[in-house]
Amino acid sequence: MNALKKTLLALASVLAAGTALADINVGVTVSATGPAASLGIPEKNTIALMPTSIGGQKVNYIVLDDASDTTKAVGNTRRLITEDKVDIILGSTTTPNSLAMIDAVSEAQVPMISMAASARIVEPMDAKKRWVFKTPQNDIMMSLAIAGHMADAGIKTVGFIGFADAYGEGWFGEFGKAAALKGIQVVASERYARSDASVTAQVLKLVGAKPDAILIAGSGTPAALPATALVERGYTGKVYQTHGVANNDFLRVGGKSVEGTYLPSGPVLVADQLPASHPLKKSALDYVAKYEAAYGKGSVSTFGAHAWDAGLLMSAAVPVALKKAQPGTPAFRAALRDALEAVKELPGAHGIFNMSPGDHLGLDQRARVMVKIEKGAWKLQ
Repeated sequence: MNALKKTLLALASVLAAGTALADINVGVTVSATGPAASLGIPEKNTIALMPTSIGGQKVNYIVLDDASDTTKAVGNTRRLITEDKVDIILGSTTTPNSLAMIDAVSEAQVPMISMAASARIVEPMDAKKRWVFKTPQNDIMMSLAIAGHMADAGIKTVGFIGFADAYGEGWFGEFGKAAALKGIQVVASERYARSDASVTAQVLKLVGAKPDAILIAGSGTPAALPATALVERGYTGKVYQTHGVANNDFLRVGGKSVEGTYLPSGPVLVADQLPASHPLKKSALDYVAKYEAAYGKGSVSTFGAHAWDAGLLMSAAVPVALKKAQPGTPAFRAALRDALEAVKELPGAHGIFNMSPGDHLGLDQRARVMVKIEKGAWKLQ
């Protein structure tokens, strides 16, 4: 009996050790190629900077490229869940991809942190979206910043051109509300595809409406196309972009055509220009320093910072979830979801996160600044 008892105790010890050493598997799908690559590449780069151990548990990152394609994003998500048995999903880069992924993560009850902007990813809250969180500022927050800036500049009429997908439509709806609050009339509205090579017809209609300003609701380098066409057609009013263009690739592609453009952005874009009293200066500069140490001076982008903030949220939630369950189990995934929802006063690169059952973004107005493109660089306004 003594020998049997020793054998059983040894087996129990091995099983306990195996449980204690279970890895946390993190599934990532980003748009590292395709039209959204200028957003997805810095996100992918940022994943490599994330911790490989959280709460004493090893963390494995399985990173897939969805090529800016909605179907591929869903396929990646299902593969990560069924084959790689991930505990959490980070991604995707764009709004259409992230919206398409919601069914897959909610069915499997795996928490997801999106790096895309539209509020529709987490609103209105329901049984599916309770599994979904996101890090970029909502469209309405940034729309209010733009409308306020327009009103202060005396703008009364505005033309709108945006992506012909969920990103563009989301922005049209939210900016319309913000503009109405400021007494600004939208006098023309056009759409274009992310992969279009020309927007001449749309721009001719916009210029023909003679608006005081034009808002371009695109993201990444494809958002430079309407700006270039507006310059070619001699438009002299103010031009605004969304926070979807806040990276150096946009400046490179847009060149002189985007000079003088205004846009709202997360504070990380101009971290070194923030006053010392700004609550995000320290956390924003921390990300900038880590990214540029790995990828070179001036390489940082706001999109990588959205991924960084997703990692910070995950890192804050994991130790809490580990107190309730072990990785690789439905109980751990549920505990991780609950812990994400309970995150409070977490300073990130873009904002201070205060999650709640009804708010799976958790950012306030500290997460935005207005920026102008001057001499090919970002200038805090």
